[in-house]
Amino acid sequence: MNALALKVPPVAQVIITAAAMYGVSKMVPALTFSLNGSTALALTVGLGVIGMSLGVMGVTQFRKAQTTPNPQALEKVSSLVTSGIYRYSRNPMYLGLVLILLGWAFYLSHFLAFVLLPVFILYMTRFQIQPEEQMMARKFGKTYQAYLNKVRRWI
Repeated sequence: MNALALKVPPVAQVIITAAAMYGVSKMVPALTFSLNGSTALALTVGLGVIGMSLGVMGVTQFRKAQTTPNPQALEKVSSLVTSGIYRYSRNPMYLGLVLILLGWAFYLSHFLAFVLLPVFILYMTRFQIQPEEQMMARKFGKTYQAYLNKVRRWI
């Protein structure tokens, strides 16, 4: 396992990415594009609400299954959650975080803010999701493999 795997909590990663998005938008103002205020606000709020809703739905399913939603406490995972929102995405909480960052990028209206979204997705996939999947495969075996074959990682 890589030294960065499971080390930076996802919420911290969002804060780091959001700060980087803001930073690049201020450092290179020439790459700003124009959205009228109401459009930027609608996109920001809409994507933020959808993103937060996905996260809440994911946590709710974990609570119903009486298992931990904490990605830093994988040893406490007691059951495989495949119902609710998890029928459509294996990682709805992380997808929600991406949508929140997408809303932030629209709010900033800056080209480089959008460029950082794939960086966040790649980082999360490599250092958070893949290690989680390895642990889940060890813990839940064929049941988890069947779930992998049926449901996509992101959407």
